[in-house]
Formats: sequence, structure tokens, C-alpha cells
Amino acid sequence: MTEITSQQSASWRDYYEMCKPRVVMLMILTSVVGMLLAVPGMVPLDVLILGNLGIALVAGSGAAVNHLIDRKVDSLMKRTHNRPLPQGRVEPLHAILFATLIGVIGMAILLFWVNPLCAWLTLASFVGYAFIYTGYLKRATPQNIVIGGLSGAMPPLLGWAAVTGTIDPGALILVLIIFAWTPPHFWALAIHRKDEYAKTGIPMLPVTHGEFVTKVHIIIYTVILVLVSTFPYLSGMSGMLYLLAALALGAIFMAWSLALMFRPTPRTAMETFKYSIVYLAVLFVALLTDHYLF
Repeated sequence: MTEITSQQSASWRDYYEMCKPRVVMLMILTSVVGMLLAVPGMVPLDVLILGNLGIALVAGSGAAVNHLIDRKVDSLMKRTHNRPLPQGRVEPLHAILFATLIGVIGMAILLFWVNPLCAWLTLASFVGYAFIYTGYLKRATPQNIVIGGLSGAMPPLLGWAAVTGTIDPGALILVLIIFAWTPPHFWALAIHRKDEYAKTGIPMLPVTHGEFVTKVHIIIYTVILVLVSTFPYLSGMSGMLYLLAALALGAIFMAWSLALMFRPTPRTAMETFKYSIVYLAVLFVALLTDHYLF
């Protein structure tokens, strides 16, 4: 399948899709949790709203750049070939203008109504994802998602910095959790889409080293994730409610990782990927619940 060049009419839904709204929503959940964990009480309403709006706009801008850079690759994959750019509904120039517009608006909100530290950290995350990961690492190494995962792990730190104007150890623990979560999350999807990635020439781990090696890596990183997920309790950030939730969620994640290795079905990789999203969302909700109830 090749990129479609005939111009079709773009709608607001096409631009909305380019922002990867489901990914950004998960990022904003972790940003909100980072904000709320940064203070014992309630976050000022203006920071809560404007901070997350700015972060979401810059994240959406990064997603649009990802769509732009990957448009030829996307045209080769079943999962992505219907995206606006491969289908010709949005022209590359319009994608550039859209990404620039929402990115500049997001940065302006963070600079003028939140604080400079949050703004510059958000910009660093944008550059890391849109250009370093998408533009270089993704095509350079099978460890792309490990190295590039730091950018996607930043939202809790961005939220925390929006409230305090500082980089604190608690925020870095939250970043570490998402950093450890990203490889097993994404590699499960990469196993499911291995044949499609092979067609694109992108050196995803299942393509370059095979499924067995990838599954071993998933198990190793899941173990690391379960261990790292206890850090909020061990550091005194959270209490027993969170610890029990983290261990239970981690045990289920490990069960999926082991099933992927030893009892795989055609759906196991995708189910592991889907559970990983539930895992992260529920883990951060558990952190928040523990913070306010105990």
C-alpha cells in the first residue's frame, strides 16, 4: 500500500486524530496525578486547568509531528494506513502549520500562566518525542522505545513542576515508573504487529531479534516495573493501599508477560498491550486515592 496523494477534504476530526487523543489523555491523567501528589491539599484551579491544557497542546503538537514524519511508514501498516496524512486528507504543510500553532499556544500558556520550568521541561519532552525518537531513534536501534521512552515518561514531572516550580524526588519516581512501563507496553504491540513493522524497515526488537528475545525482555522489564512501582511506598509518598494495588496490578501484568512467553495465542500480545494501559491508569488512580484517603 502506498501513500495516497489525491487531496480529500479534511475535517476537524482529522486534526483531532493527529493529536493522538487517547495517548494524550493517558499522559494528562499522569500529569494530573503528579500535580495532586505535589501538594497535601488541592492544586490551585488555574494551574490545574491551564497547566494541563498547555501540556496537552504541546503533546498534541508532538503527536502531529509524529504523524508527519511517519506518514510513509503509516501508509504501509494496517493499524495506521487510514490516518489523515497517508490518506491525503491533510497536506503535510497543513500538518506543519497545525503542529506549530497548537505547540506555540501550549508553550505560551505554560510560560505566561504556569511557570518557566514546566514550560521548558515540556518543550524538552516535545523535542525528545517528536524529533529525537520519531526522527532518529525509531529508525536507528531496536532499543528505540527504551531510550525514547523517557520523553513519554515526563508528564508526572511536568504536572509536579507546574505546581511547585521545582524538580522533586517524588516526581522522578513517577517518571521512573512510566519509563519502566513503556518497553513491555510497546513491545507487546510490536510482537502483534511484527510483520507490519518488518515491511516498513523499522528495527523493532521482534523484527531484529525475534519474538523469543522480545518476550524475555518483556518479562525482565515487567519485573523491573513491579519493583519500581513499590518506590512510592518505600519512599513514604504513599501508604499500604497503594502498595497492595501496585503488587496486585503487577502480578497480573507478570501473568500476562509469562502467558506471552509460555502460553501464547494469536491474541495474547494484543491483550497484554491492552492490559498495560489499564495497569498504568489504575496504578496512578491508586496513588491518588491513597494520597487523599490516608
